[in-house]
Amino acid sequence: MAMPLRQSVKVATYLAEQKLRRRDKFPLIVELEPLFACNLKCEGCGKIQHPAGVLKQRMPVAQAVGAVLESGAPMVSIAGGEPLMHPQIDEIVRQLVARRKYVFLCTNAMLLRKKMDRFTPSPYFAFAVHIDGLRERHDESVAKEGVFDEAVAAIKEAKRRGFRVTTNSTFFNTDTPQTIVEVLDYLNDDLEVDEMMISPAYAYEKAPDQEHFLGVEQTRELFRKAFAGGNRRRWRLNHSPLFLDFLEGKVDFPCTAWAIPNYSLFGWQRPCYLMSDGYVPTYRELIEDTDWDRYGRGKDPRCANCMAHCGYEPTAVLATMGSLKESLRALRETVSGKGE
Repeated sequence: MAMPLRQSVKVATYLAEQKLRRRDKFPLIVELEPLFACNLKCEGCGKIQHPAGVLKQRMPVAQAVGAVLESGAPMVSIAGGEPLMHPQIDEIVRQLVARRKYVFLCTNAMLLRKKMDRFTPSPYFAFAVHIDGLRERHDESVAKEGVFDEAVAAIKEAKRRGFRVTTNSTFFNTDTPQTIVEVLDYLNDDLEVDEMMISPAYAYEKAPDQEHFLGVEQTRELFRKAFAGGNRRRWRLNHSPLFLDFLEGKVDFPCTAWAIPNYSLFGWQRPCYLMSDGYVPTYRELIEDTDWDRYGRGKDPRCANCMAHCGYEPTAVLATMGSLKESLRALRETVSGKGE
């Protein structure tokens, strides 16, 4: 399913408002990075490659909340780095939830059980735990043993306390359809997480490991096979049906990175969190002063193999809203709790 019904209604209302105001570029969700420091050294991440002085910085609460309010986005994904290392992360979440923003706190879960008391369950809040595979595969991807077991324990405790828990899984060219099926079956059926997000790994320029990212055709074949046999219909995937079609190669879309902007310690990042072509201090400057037509597959060689959700999920959402057939399809799957 794409998202809970209440959230779907809010997003649909927001999109309708943008159309009435004749805005052609607007944010669906802000990726907020209030710090770059992390307690792990994942091979596919380049955030911890920043200088030590930058890794020590923590974004003030007012700055973090202000950036989200400036953008007007209905949803926020708080990442980093590891956001639970931020001493005021609970206050950032509290203030955003108080303003009825849907907040997803992305975490590797190493600190989650220790920090859970600082948060309150809410339909506007979810922990988004990063899980890249079952025990051996996940621990290898984060370069530390025991992380998978701690994440599983944290997920179980969070669900016991009434929190919404989603997961985020990134898949590389070392994955197979079977390894994808195994981890998503486990998350869906055994842990019973509320929703799962999946993404093909993109060649993030600062990532230490540059050898195991997927190409477009590899991605399509991988997900086509993983989704076979009815898997896609039964997994609680946190994506629009059209984005899942996109992963399988059934449809293709242009990139709309402007719809999931990134705000970090450096400001608003051009054009997305995976590429760094400079920063600007305001959201308006990001939208108005960035040459968006330069980016995307077939335009910028750095985008050639990108099928990341930050660029293509919003395109799928906008295409869904622009089609009665696709809107009804998405509504059916939201109500039924199943993906196609």
